[in-house]
Amino acid sequence: MKKRKNDNSPNEERIAELVRQLLVELGEDPAREGLVKTPLRVAKSLAFLTRGYRQDIVKVVNGAKFSSDTNHMVILKDIELYSMCEHHMLPFYGKAAIGYISQGKVLGVSKLARIVDMFARRLQIQERLTDQIAHAVMDETGAEGVGVVIKAKHLCMMMRGVEKQNSEMTTSAVLGSFRTDVKVRQEFMSLL
Repeated sequence: MKKRKNDNSPNEERIAELVRQLLVELGEDPAREGLVKTPLRVAKSLAFLTRGYRQDIVKVVNGAKFSSDTNHMVILKDIELYSMCEHHMLPFYGKAAIGYISQGKVLGVSKLARIVDMFARRLQIQERLTDQIAHAVMDETGAEGVGVVIKAKHLCMMMRGVEKQNSEMTTSAVLGSFRTDVKVRQEFMSLL
């Protein structure tokens, strides 16, 4: 049996066996030419799509916190995100926007996108994802305030269930001055 990469990584061989069993239960033949390698492909894909469980915020930020005398709003928008809903394990995808007002510390810009990925690459609901990103940015920067907005399309609504192909869900999380100061929140929303 193939050993795991580390104690935290998924057992791809075990997952592949479960996928083989699933194919049989769905009425397929896992020995069919087009499906022979599918179980291992699915196992590797699931390990990649859930890698956020095996990431740590300290390693993601990797020391990229910098001193800054500015006390202005910093916004990064149109951050692509891909996740999987925890209810049906189907993808949802969209874009995130993050804004914060620094209090002496700013993050390297790529770290904001990496924080989004760390939480998106888990089984999720969009509401929790938005909140987790906001709290992580607040914790890492010590910001005066943080705002996060995510707009996403959910395949669990588009290709099954109610089958609404044009639906888009918007969630926001606001912390600190973004929550307590209406003008700050309005400025953030107007810049999006």
